[in-house]
Amino acid sequence: MTGAAGTDALRTMLLIRTFEERCVELYSAAKIRGFLHLYIGEEAVAAGIMPALEPGDRVVSTYREHGHALARGVPARSVLAEMFGKVEGVCRGRGGSMHLFDVAHRFYGGNAIVGGGLPIAVGLALADRMAGRDHVTACFFGEGAIAEGEFHESLNLAALWRLPVIFCCENNLYAMGTALARSESEVNLTMKAASYEVPAWSVDGMDVDAVADAARRAVLSVRAGDGPCFLELRTYRFRAHSMYDPDLYRTREEIARWRERDPIDAYVQVLRDAGTLDDAALEALRDETRAVVDDAVAYAEAGTPEPVDEMTRFVYAEEAAP
Repeated sequence: MTGAAGTDALRTMLLIRTFEERCVELYSAAKIRGFLHLYIGEEAVAAGIMPALEPGDRVVSTYREHGHALARGVPARSVLAEMFGKVEGVCRGRGGSMHLFDVAHRFYGGNAIVGGGLPIAVGLALADRMAGRDHVTACFFGEGAIAEGEFHESLNLAALWRLPVIFCCENNLYAMGTALARSESEVNLTMKAASYEVPAWSVDGMDVDAVADAARRAVLSVRAGDGPCFLELRTYRFRAHSMYDPDLYRTREEIARWRERDPIDAYVQVLRDAGTLDDAALEALRDETRAVVDDAVAYAEAGTPEPVDEMTRFVYAEEAAP
């Protein structure tokens, strides 16, 4: 990407990184509670894929979805207010970190169950096909979901019915705390998708330009009616699986090697070499993203707790009047 598109990609990655790093501080201060899964290190995937989608397209995510939501355009204010459990959040504070949902941005979760978003994505794509809508559904999931039955059922149906789904597998090598080679006899994940006659290819998920190129190719194919595609996005999370994870299953040396491939640092160098970014422009972007996150924190802290007398609201469907 060059020019404004390149700057926008860097801005998105910086926003995600700044947001997630602030979440660490807020969690440590007990302002965010429950589980917290950070996207630090994987920013190039969200920043590369989302620009290829149109406003009417659908996005289905996992419990590590803050970066996806921000890249999709969900306001940082609304995301953080949700994580604070405030009414101003995207789900009125009832979903928290793992259950972001914003129909205005066609963002359908935030799903806490591993693989739980895959059947949802197939259902959304089927609904679009039956209604004659020219939409694409992008479904994000980790490589751990490939061990779930939902993965195989979903790819099979999407292929049979030639549904407009892009299956975006964020392979960060560890399904929670289990290395891929310890759980899968076949670690070439594209072969699993190809067994269902789904076109599949691997992408360097630490390179935002490579991700963007693959996403555009996939979107064009899927929107043209050629059926689903599968992208294996080879990436790495720099932080533990969650804030509760002691991270004892990998070495410090391995993490350090991957940090040398930080997608933000790498893309800053790409833009510098292209002559489209200098120190002043970079610092301006950092200031801009810090201001957005500062504003989101202030907004969330000033938000409204759900009234106790509404505790049972939305738990059961209300009966229609006779």
